[in-house]
Amino acid sequence: MTYIARWIDKSEHTRFNEFLAKHPKGHVLQTWEWGEIKSRTGWQPWRLIVENNHEIVAAISILERKIPVVGIPIFYASRGPVVDWKNAELFDLVLAEIKKLAKKRGAIFLKVDPDLPSSEKELEQYLISRGFKSAESGKGFEGVQPKYVFRLDISPDEQTLLNNMQQKTRYNIRLAQKKGVQIRKGTREDLPDFYRVLKETTERDRFLVRAYSYFEDLYDSLVPVGLGELFIAEYEGNIISGTLAFVIGNKAWYIYGASSNAHRNVMPNYLIQWEMIRWAKSLGCTLYDFRGVPGHLTEENPLYGLYRFKKGFNGEYTEFIGEWDLVYRPITYFLWNHLEPLYSDVLKGVIAKLRRVRRR
Repeated sequence: MTYIARWIDKSEHTRFNEFLAKHPKGHVLQTWEWGEIKSRTGWQPWRLIVENNHEIVAAISILERKIPVVGIPIFYASRGPVVDWKNAELFDLVLAEIKKLAKKRGAIFLKVDPDLPSSEKELEQYLISRGFKSAESGKGFEGVQPKYVFRLDISPDEQTLLNNMQQKTRYNIRLAQKKGVQIRKGTREDLPDFYRVLKETTERDRFLVRAYSYFEDLYDSLVPVGLGELFIAEYEGNIISGTLAFVIGNKAWYIYGASSNAHRNVMPNYLIQWEMIRWAKSLGCTLYDFRGVPGHLTEENPLYGLYRFKKGFNGEYTEFIGEWDLVYRPITYFLWNHLEPLYSDVLKGVIAKLRRVRRR
């Protein structure tokens, strides 16, 4: 079989996305649009395809970012590459082409966090045999992208999906309906209210949120082209909850959720999830990903409520194989591994201090 690998430009944007939509491992975070979004936050995207008889058989979108101060680049392929992982020849060709680019750009390493379950232990050995090393951080949700998620097979009919949920989850969905909570698709004009409620959520649950402009960019880049959707929950004429979902091919992801401190007793978050699932089914999706939950948690964990909420929809608790680095410059990589955590901790400390000052 003859494979041809080449880097592409925007003239093949549509073709690139169409391949991702059809591939079992296709992901929104590998799309052309996602690379463009990240290009406005300090990353440079590179897109590679591999063809056989002019048909794309593998692809990867790589993000390049230069380390602050020293200016040396790193590569990151979020949920990539999109390839048949059992095809060693194909995978090795992808790695060889990336290595050429890395040498040209002076990159330290390539980080991947593929959509592969940890139960497939042979794939870890597969990566190790090609020079990858585990890069688990052990913090928060255990990585840049969540290592632990709930994923729900939504191919059954709606009544079966409801029947399979925990009784309390079904009850809360019906309670929200009975109380008159209304769910609708959001518009561009709803973004300020969505962000306001999102800020309420982050202040209540004590986590950081990106600037409003980032959510404008997400909406403008993904929703008009069918890769995303904003959902709004209203009660008595007020917006009390909102979510942002991504979708490509037969997969949908719940990405951001916002809930007001007011009217939490009418359970809008349960109903909005149910309507998102119904929306995903209407598009032909068979997989709905609730995204991140912490791993190895107990009831004492402050995030246990999030885990319990997502678990109630009867998704499968899934652990991915995590982050893996392919190192091109070992000495520089060693320094990066020891200095980057210190840089991140200092930066987080500065941000936390600024937030405390603003509250005074």
